[in-house]
Amino acid sequence: MRKELKILELFAGVGGFRVGFENSNKELYHTCWSNQWEPSRKTQDAFEVYNYHFPDTVNLNENIEEIPDEVFQKMDADIIVGGFPCQDYSVARSKKNELGIQGKKGVLFWEIIRAVTHIKPKFLVLENVDRLLKAPSKQRGRDFAIMLAAFNELGYSVEWRVINAADYGRSQRRRRVFFFVYRNDTPFAKSIDEKFETGVSDELFDDNLYDDYIFKEGLFARQFPVNQEPLKNRHATHTLMSDIVEISDKFTGTVWNTGVMRHGRYFTIDTVPTGAEKPIPLRDILEDEANVPESYYIVDEDRLEKFKYLRGSKKIERVSAEGHRYIYSEGGMAETDDLNLPGRTMLTSGGL
Repeated sequence: MRKELKILELFAGVGGFRVGFENSNKELYHTCWSNQWEPSRKTQDAFEVYNYHFPDTVNLNENIEEIPDEVFQKMDADIIVGGFPCQDYSVARSKKNELGIQGKKGVLFWEIIRAVTHIKPKFLVLENVDRLLKAPSKQRGRDFAIMLAAFNELGYSVEWRVINAADYGRSQRRRRVFFFVYRNDTPFAKSIDEKFETGVSDELFDDNLYDDYIFKEGLFARQFPVNQEPLKNRHATHTLMSDIVEISDKFTGTVWNTGVMRHGRYFTIDTVPTGAEKPIPLRDILEDEANVPESYYIVDEDRLEKFKYLRGSKKIERVSAEGHRYIYSEGGMAETDDLNLPGRTMLTSGGL
């Protein structure tokens, strides 16, 4: 009988990761702890929804930065999961030579690293927007390289893939990068070492063997098949600098939509889904018009104009906190969605 795997769900929302794991195998996966906290909100709606559906979980409604180390140390989680916010991950050292953040925006990823440091889970499954791989715009790939280095420093490896749900038979055009992170002393990691490592000290893995891993045998390859050749022959191998601050200052590598990092080196390929699974179009999931309450229709003229404005293109002059004037530009989108396509990703900014 397989041992139950205990899960800690961070940035839990209403429990999306939990639902996925438990739907795959409810006997194997058990979510024991979660944390959901929405800053600058008097009402904690997602937290309340989570509690309503999963009252058996120790669900913390706290700023993750304020959860004491001792709380994490008491959790014997086998897996940490979470969809953490996409922000700025540049790092620097303080006068005391401590690793820190330039500004406030990049703190939350480091809270995952803090949890990993104290819990030492066997695995992590994380999710973020796909633009993370190209951030920041002036030093593309730096933020992701910092994350890879942070996990490498703690003795973990990372496999990643950008997945669009619509490419694999689902009803939404939603592109996200998923990380599968595993501790290097686990049987899973050792099996990869035995099959793919060359044992040569100056080249820890064989790129050709990792072609097979990414295209055929890796976790994502088995579940989300891709064409067996890189797009436009785009592939690269990089050795991460040993110092995370140096990566933040000097990173110049390439990160494609698929890859694996082992022992401080990563191999990355630009992959294309096979297209074998057709998406579900929007018309197949919409409710019958006769059953839709009137409250869902925009009939007020002022609200209709606001709706058109929100979805339209715009250029707005703004002033930063430092007094700098700049032009904020935003592309437009159609007022109605194509019923023959899968649904687009919903934006919270689209509400009225």
